Amino acid sequence: MLVAMVILVPLAGEIKFYPFNEIYRVSFGPPALFLFLLWLRKVPTVICGLLAGLSVLTFRMILDGIHPQPFDWMNALQANFPSFTYYIAYSLVFFLLKIHRYNQRPWVIGILGIFNDFAAGLIELTIEVLSFGTFLTLDAIYKIFIIAIFRSFFVIGFFSTMKFHDSKLKEAEIKKRNEHLMLLVSNLYAETILLKKSLQHAEEVTKQSYNLYKVLQQLKQGKKIYNLNEIPQQALRIAGEVHEIKKDNQRILSGLSKLISDENLHDYLDIQSLFKAIVRSNKNYAELLGKDIHFDFSYSGSHPPYHVYTFISIINNLVANSVEAIMDTGKIILSADQQEDWLTLRIEDNGPGIPTSHKEVIFKPGFTLKFDSTGKSSTGIGLTYVKEVVEMLEGNVTLNEPKEGSGAIFIIRLPIEKLTRKGD
Repeated sequence: MLVAMVILVPLAGEIKFYPFNEIYRVSFGPPALFLFLLWLRKVPTVICGLLAGLSVLTFRMILDGIHPQPFDWMNALQANFPSFTYYIAYSLVFFLLKIHRYNQRPWVIGILGIFNDFAAGLIELTIEVLSFGTFLTLDAIYKIFIIAIFRSFFVIGFFSTMKFHDSKLKEAEIKKRNEHLMLLVSNLYAETILLKKSLQHAEEVTKQSYNLYKVLQQLKQGKKIYNLNEIPQQALRIAGEVHEIKKDNQRILSGLSKLISDENLHDYLDIQSLFKAIVRSNKNYAELLGKDIHFDFSYSGSHPPYHVYTFISIINNLVANSVEAIMDTGKIILSADQQEDWLTLRIEDNGPGIPTSHKEVIFKPGFTLKFDSTGKSSTGIGLTYVKEVVEMLEGNVTLNEPKEGSGAIFIIRLPIEKLTRKGD
């Protein structure tokens, strides 16, 4: 963008007309610079103005040197120096008026653009008066103001057109995402119907299994005489029902796997965006629980884009656990380190920590240290899920203790190829 500005502003400055006389020209260099200043939000405004002014000065001196008559560099520099000061002043006034803040309000930009152009024009005129001994008249000031209005409205017209085009593109993108989301939800709905059927089936099998258990217990205790020929048939029916549940679950797994594996551009993100998303969601969670938790993250090495759902689902479980474990105030630190073909993730908190006696069982299904206000325990499947997913990806997860203070440190090591696109 900077290179484009350095090239296009001098060229646009040569597109000009003379509305009043041959002295006052209206060029399109300032509107071009104005648009670049609006776009180049991360580059210091004065740097842009300096580069634009130097490029205009250089370009016009080169044009003067092309003419066949003898060329005087000092005269050419003196003649074009006011234009150089104009672009410097233009960017400086732009910065002082903080026009960047009004990117979403074109009419405010238009009004401020008039003052911006007018102030820069007055400074240029003052330099010309001092350099060439001319006089500053009200008529000259009036014409500078009229030119400023014209150029400002030209900029706003072009800027509004660009904004309109940008909004249309965003609208189309949102529509596309909504359609994708609707399709995703409809597919998930179909899977929930199958899952509901499977759950009902499982409940029925549980009843049959329990009835068979009672019969066997009564037979064992000699409390009831039962036809032994019916027991194998009942066990066979239960096995058949379990097989049906298995087939339903296979269909559900196949459908969900397809939904997850239908990758698009947004399925992979850079490490910084992933950490920001995790921190943002867990900050909201901490605030919901009335806790004041400071989050921090860092990363080292060369990280390719990682698969969003896999990465976030693993880390989010551990971070959410830390948020729940911290009592009122605390700190959670995330880090990622890439070394060769491996990614090491570290999730550290300064909560109460996990007792040493529980280290061997924290990843087992159903184990939990979390209870709500009524004494009801959580499901205890979060860490089990993390361990199963990590091991499925041929990685490992371990629990460490901080060297100083309380808290817990979970370290996950994963092969990078399991989290990236094929070919990355």
